[in-house]
Amino acid sequence: MTLEQIAMGIWAFSALGLVILVLLHSPKGDGLAGIGGQAQLFTSTKSAETTLNRVTWTLTAIFMGLTVALSAGWLS
Repeated sequence: MTLEQIAMGIWAFSALGLVILVLLHSPKGDGLAGIGGQAQLFTSTKSAETTLNRVTWTLTAIFMGLTVALSAGWLS
């Protein structure tokens, strides 16, 4: 198994993980509550949302980095 094949496996896993994580995110839209400013009355930062954001950004960085490396042929 070559380094390029391992990178392609990680790249595919990160792509699938990104699709799943993006679908798990809660919608950020305020809807009609944003008109009167009441949307901020009920918002709170949760550790689950923070963790989900961190994992999503980490997988995004991995995916983009491997996309560049694989398409440039740096791992061949």
